[in-house]
Amino acid sequence: MSDPLRDHLLKLLQGSEAHVDLDTAIKGLPAELRGKRPSVRIARTGTSGLHALAAPHSPWEILEHMRVAQWDILDFSRNANYKAMKWPDEYWPKTPAPPSANAWTKSVRAFREDMESMCALVGDPKIDLFARIPHGDGQTMLREALLLADHNAYHLGELVLVRRLLGAWK
Repeated sequence: MSDPLRDHLLKLLQGSEAHVDLDTAIKGLPAELRGKRPSVRIARTGTSGLHALAAPHSPWEILEHMRVAQWDILDFSRNANYKAMKWPDEYWPKTPAPPSANAWTKSVRAFREDMESMCALVGDPKIDLFARIPHGDGQTMLREALLLADHNAYHLGELVLVRRLLGAWK
C-alpha cells in the first residue's frame, strides 16, 4: 500500500514538480563555464534606478556545495557516529573551478547516488518519519528530508540564475 506522505516527499526530493532537477539545471552547460563566476551586470529597473546583479559562486561551487551538504544531511540521517562538519569551510570548495576535468562528473555522480540513498531512507516503511533521530537533538527523518529538499531547491534556482548571468541558459 502506498504512503501518500512518503510519495510526496520523494517527489519533492527528486525536484520534478515545483523546480528543475539537477539534470535539467546542468544539461548543456559548457565545461569552460563550470568554474566561471558571473561578472557584475548593471540593470535598470523601472523608476528605482540601477541595480547590480551578481552571483558570488560558479556552477562548480554550487554543485559541489549541494553535494557536500546533501552528503552531510544523509550522513546525519543514518549514522549514529555522525560528526558535524565545520561551517562554512567544509561545505564549499576551495576554488571556483573543478580541480580536474573529471571532478565535475564525479560530483554529479555522487550527488545522484546520495539522493538515491536519501530517497531509499524516506521510502522505507520501516523508518518512522516522525521519530526523533537518536543521536540528534530533536530532528526527525521528515525534517531532514524537508531540509534537504529545501536546500537543493534553493541552490538549483541559484544555479539556473548563474547560468542565465553567464548566458548559458535558454
